[in-house]
Amino acid sequence: MNDTHTPDEQLRRSLGIGRRSFLSTCTAVAAGAIAAPVLGAAPVHAATPAAEDGGAARGHELVPADRRGIILYTVRDAIGRDPLTTTLPSGFRAVFEQLARFGYRQVEFAGYGQHANAPGGANLESVQGARLLRGWLDDYGLRAQGNHGFIPPSWPLTSADLDTFKKHLEIANILGMAHMGTGGDPTSSAVKSDWDVAADKWNALGEIARAAGIKLYTHNHDAAYGFLLDGGPLDAQGRPTRSSGLRKLEYFLTVTDPQLVWLEMDVFWAHVAQYKFRTYTAHDGSTQTDIFDPAGLVERNNLRYPLFHAKDGVVNTTNGMGYDMVPFGTGVIDYTTFFSRVGHRNYHNPMVEQDNAPSATNPGQSLEHAAIGYRNMAALRRK
Repeated sequence: MNDTHTPDEQLRRSLGIGRRSFLSTCTAVAAGAIAAPVLGAAPVHAATPAAEDGGAARGHELVPADRRGIILYTVRDAIGRDPLTTTLPSGFRAVFEQLARFGYRQVEFAGYGQHANAPGGANLESVQGARLLRGWLDDYGLRAQGNHGFIPPSWPLTSADLDTFKKHLEIANILGMAHMGTGGDPTSSAVKSDWDVAADKWNALGEIARAAGIKLYTHNHDAAYGFLLDGGPLDAQGRPTRSSGLRKLEYFLTVTDPQLVWLEMDVFWAHVAQYKFRTYTAHDGSTQTDIFDPAGLVERNNLRYPLFHAKDGVVNTTNGMGYDMVPFGTGVIDYTTFFSRVGHRNYHNPMVEQDNAPSATNPGQSLEHAAIGYRNMAALRRK
């Protein structure tokens, strides 16, 4: 018998969610898509579900099917849910199965914890746990592409931190990851000398990771795209107070080894930086304007960016960031242009992310939004 249900109805049924709850979520998503664009960004409207179209259409896909991924932070509530209290997918194994049904072929971890009642137990941050996870990934045709995990906080390294770092590299290898990283900036400082220290640390860690066959990456939010303090009058501590106009992460790229250190651009937070960091005080005291171009930074350093977080937003000029997060493809960030400009479609690995996908009132929402994100990523086509 042919299944005559629509894709949305199939999704709702697979998640065990009532029609009213599902429609209320979709209505909210659609409402978020009508906000006006900001800073010249062209709106990307919610796409129709991806179809198994012909070879010509597939040739115009901006993100090939085997490169479409999701960071598991988006569905962290489902991974942490008690499977004994719900029929919804719960724990790593069931969530992997559901994500594979949506079409995803890659995942990025955000730690290795889940509910204690899920298969494998609460903590899979071990060699044994990694082998279990790898088996489930293989079962559902998924590849682990990275993890926001342990980066030693101290420098120089302590022996304990080095041991923990090496354990995470071993876990990454078992999982089949090409990359391992963190969700934090190399340093929270704006001062040039602190970024020099951070570069020394990351070059050293990158050397250890390379020996293990892993590319080490840093994932950054908006602050890392602020302006570097590298000159002008010194403060009471002898530190510079003004900028040449170079952004902090741009400098980091110049002082880290491109064979040892890579980056993951969160495209949403890069656009927040575009909104926030528009002027700087030059060494001579004048105020200068410089508008950040996220795609331009990637174009100039293309092979340093194997990973992206594909996160969308609608305009909100009252929250200090310029945007509110919404499901991927329902906001105003122009991903068609972004992915067209950065090129190397068979090199980059975009991971759908939505920090606010989990809901206290709709337990299926994060997986619903994951499905929406997949369909909209699959629908992106070259102009």
